Amino acid sequence: QLQLVESGGGLVQPGGSLILSCAASGFTLDSYAVAWFRQAPGKEREGISCISNVGGVTNYADSVKGRFTVSRDDAKNTVYLTMNPLKPEDTAVYYCAADSIVGCAGSRWSGPSYPYDYWGQGTQVTVSS
Repeated sequence: QLQLVESGGGLVQPGGSLILSCAASGFTLDSYAVAWFRQAPGKEREGISCISNVGGVTNYADSVKGRFTVSRDDAKNTVYLTMNPLKPEDTAVYYCAADSIVGCAGSRWSGPSYPYDYWGQGTQVTVSS
């Protein structure tokens, strides 16, 4: 079965950290750019980070720049999102998405309607004291 599976979400206090994982199953992730999105209750899905499959290009939304870091380990077929420090406004369901064509330069990757090849099911992140 071809799928992406996110993990690593949970409840954390403000100022804390989490590392989310996005693991590919049934296909090799090294041919795909991978983006992270999040969606808070009542809000639109927001593209927050992207890592390319070639050249290591990364991109971030202003809301997470300087706090979140995206990385990939193609040997493990996994992309990571390190989040530190976390704020209450980071509370959302976090999704990863993979595409063989989109690049991470510019803003095209962050559009929630972009037709990514694969989407994960999401993992909940709650930042609260």
